[in-house]
Amino acid sequence: MLHEPRFWTAVAFFLFFVLFGRKIWAPLATALDARAERIRADLDEAARLRREAEQMLEDATRERETALAEARALVEHSLAEASRIAEDARREAEAVAARREQMARDRIAASERSAVREVRQVAIDVAVQATRDALALALPAETGQQIVDRSIADLPAALSHRAA
Repeated sequence: MLHEPRFWTAVAFFLFFVLFGRKIWAPLATALDARAERIRADLDEAARLRREAEQMLEDATRERETALAEARALVEHSLAEASRIAEDARREAEAVAARREQMARDRIAASERSAVREVRQVAIDVAVQATRDALALALPAETGQQIVDRSIADLPAALSHRAA
């Protein structure tokens, strides 16, 4: 056994740890503890970042839903407003058409009244001329003068009778 290299390797290994174990073990344990602490801190930071990310996701989801609701409300309001404007335009167009139709009817009625007046005036002129011609042929000049004088005298009474 004393000539066995494994035996001496084990003895050397044991003596090495007995003599230098404390000096090596303390820095090694400190390094391992520091590394474990860094890993723990990294895990805590990762957990904190995850919570923040989840909170940001919830906020973004809530904001998106709010924006969608506002967009829907805006679209509905716009559609209602467009419908109202279209209805107002339709009513206004109908009113304009009715006014124009009434104006056309009024113009036609005025034209008819004017035409009737013109026809009456022409008929009166023709009747007066025909009466003059007939009276000129049938009556002597003295009688025609008496009729004209009597007509002029009766004119104020006839005009006041028509005005009433």
